[in-house]
Amino acid sequence: MKDVKGFLIDLDGVLYIGDAPVQGAHETLELLRKKHYQFRFVSNTTRKSRRTIVERMAKMGFLIQEEDIFSPPIAAREYMKNTRKKPCCLLVTKDVERDFEAGGTFSDRHGIECVVIGDAGDRITYESLNAAFRHLMNGAELIALEKDRYWMSPDGLSLSAGPFVSALEFATGKSATVIGKPSKTFFDAALKDMHLQPDQVAMIGDDIITDIGGANDAGMKSILVRTGKYRKDTLNNSGIKPSYIIESFAHLVELL
Repeated sequence: MKDVKGFLIDLDGVLYIGDAPVQGAHETLELLRKKHYQFRFVSNTTRKSRRTIVERMAKMGFLIQEEDIFSPPIAAREYMKNTRKKPCCLLVTKDVERDFEAGGTFSDRHGIECVVIGDAGDRITYESLNAAFRHLMNGAELIALEKDRYWMSPDGLSLSAGPFVSALEFATGKSATVIGKPSKTFFDAALKDMHLQPDQVAMIGDDIITDIGGANDAGMKSILVRTGKYRKDTLNNSGIKPSYIIESFAHLVELL
């Protein structure tokens, strides 16, 4: 780890589980600051803006800045900036719209160059999907913040963005540009944000596919924690090998 100068740190399952911080997480973050490591908190959520994530973490004692959060909407904003895709049609929650508005990305009825779709909940209707379909048929690019099939909401399993992305792909014959983890686009944008090279950064996560597999493919070191969604059988069946496996985020100190 001597060449590592920065970390990408997953949130749910790594720093906290539910609404409770992982034991020792606060102290470990403070140690990283004292040792002058760079780090970004990476989340695959497409329902919450950076501001909302920061506010939730503050309630758990994590005092961080919005600029410390890197999520699919932020990565999409960077991608659109680099490819000069604007204006766009947003199929996201009202909360996530704030991330796009902060970057000067806006929605317009005419001249749409891209359709951005995330887990938008009840905002995904026949009318909104059909409007997106028409923009795509007129030449707009399809950008998916993620392609998860479903997630566990407080009242049970709920559809995520993936089924609707697939529907638009099927209807238009286009393939979506996927921005969230484990895409290389996501990790490359996060590295650029820190001004570091892949071999200078380690990803810390609990998901063997999106966190560890994505980091390995991007050329980074990978650290799997045995908290959150970690399962030994999932690790063994994945064929993915983390650079390191630690009990929890607090045990990162053993590698520094």
